[in-house]
Amino acid sequence: MKKKKIVIIGGSAAGPKAAARARRLDQNAEILIIQKDSDLSMASCGYPYYVGGVFDNRDQLLSTPTGVIRNPKFFLNAKGITAFNNTEAVEIDRKNKVIKTNNIKTNEKKDIDYDKLILCTGSNPKLPPIPGIDLEGITTLQSIKDADYLRKIRDEKKIKKAVVIGGGLIGIETGEALNLAGIDLTVIEMQDQILPFLDKQLAKIIENHIKSKGANVITGNGINSFLGKDGKLTGIKLKNGTELDCELAVVAIGVKPNTDLALKAGLEIGEYKGITVNSNMQTSDPDIYAAGDCIETVNAITGDKAYMPMGDLANLQGRVAGENVVLGNNTVFGGTYKTGICKVFDFNAGSTGINITDAEQYGFKPVTTVTAGPDKPGFMGSRILINKIIADEKTGRLIGFQCVGSGDVSKQIAQAAIAIQGKLTVDDLSNSDLPYAPPFTLAIDNFIAANHVLQNKIAGRMSGISCRQVKEKVDNNENILILDTRGSDEYEIMRLGIGETLMPLGSLRDRINELPDDKNTEIVCYCKISLRGYEAARIIEANGYTNVKVMEGGIMAWPYPREK
Repeated sequence: MKKKKIVIIGGSAAGPKAAARARRLDQNAEILIIQKDSDLSMASCGYPYYVGGVFDNRDQLLSTPTGVIRNPKFFLNAKGITAFNNTEAVEIDRKNKVIKTNNIKTNEKKDIDYDKLILCTGSNPKLPPIPGIDLEGITTLQSIKDADYLRKIRDEKKIKKAVVIGGGLIGIETGEALNLAGIDLTVIEMQDQILPFLDKQLAKIIENHIKSKGANVITGNGINSFLGKDGKLTGIKLKNGTELDCELAVVAIGVKPNTDLALKAGLEIGEYKGITVNSNMQTSDPDIYAAGDCIETVNAITGDKAYMPMGDLANLQGRVAGENVVLGNNTVFGGTYKTGICKVFDFNAGSTGINITDAEQYGFKPVTTVTAGPDKPGFMGSRILINKIIADEKTGRLIGFQCVGSGDVSKQIAQAAIAIQGKLTVDDLSNSDLPYAPPFTLAIDNFIAANHVLQNKIAGRMSGISCRQVKEKVDNNENILILDTRGSDEYEIMRLGIGETLMPLGSLRDRINELPDDKNTEIVCYCKISLRGYEAARIIEANGYTNVKVMEGGIMAWPYPREK
């Protein structure tokens, strides 16, 4: 019986995963990887941490968990897979099922036939078409060569000022790496907030944290041109005319699917300019599959097409493609829930699911709340978490979740991602049986507590108001009574200074007569995380007041300047 010949073009994330899965399911198939770069199976998400000096051994970006470098020899000996690195796939002859290749070092031309082909050609960085883009000192952080370049800059310590253009995941992670190297850093984001997957309030909290580390953040402004002298970068000019000196600029405004080969072969391309695949990762040619950053996927909540170039998804998609080229269309990739996370100095930020705008667009009736609280008991060294949870009020189903803070954000996002995928409701999650012990979490986990708050809100037991809405009311001089329900000692250490009245929860019942006579007066209660604020609101409502709100998340979620 003729051996099946499986060829994979691309050797970064999806490609090696597809090859490994195919090999495990078929020990007789001939499996080849064609990789343009010299390196294989690079941990590209680790580049910012190599640049920042979290680890110094470059080989760790290319190694297995046991420290073996994943080079062609490794793939051949350990997996029985032939890997041609430094080899470019130039053209696909679909009719004859042949790939034309060229060795970029020797210029040797070679035709490789296939029975099944998997395209894992990845993505290319977006570069703004503005004057000066070719100056020396401008780079991206897309390839391992880029990582080597930036690591060299870090180690030489000659660069004094740098800008990062783009406030998304890679931009923020790269900015942290440069800042930790002692480089004067400015992050520039064209949108009105960094980390666009977050609610503005949570994004502002992250921005404040970045600034507290000595870095500058400019939002709502873009690059007009790069400035240079003798071919080298000396600065940038913003769209508002401001000029900033810098010797290094890292462009991190996103990536686009690398579909040149697919386009040339006549494969179907989608609305996001990625290769169109079905749930089996099969392209418009039944013998060609595709996975990773070069494809479009599906938003599993809305059903719409989506482009989500993430390392974990690339591996999952590669696994599906590798299985299906061996067993037939045996398994499916269900789409993305748009789950992501990043480290930002001492904070972390993550999200999963959809936001309010998308929820409304797709027929949901979103109800949200912002909560804050510790990730574990104070005696175990607790750290703060600030959440935004989004559910469909009609069904109670969880559809979105965001979390920032210095605590264990990853755990919260993971719990929410599984809940969203499982179509669980707020009521389901309010009694989740999660593991508990003081070193790890509170008796009622932060994520469960967030669901409790939203459960109360949906049931009409709590009326919430966001920090942004409170700030707007204060700025507009609206007639509201703002109650800080903490203790006087806490108030002296930290307070908002927005005209609030200190009324500690413990004395509230004895001071009800100090509240306005008009029972319809708008009253806003809060504390550090607004647990006491909620309890105060219940007491005040029990005394006949009809317009009582809780400032969601309390002082910990307040993203604006404070008096103290």
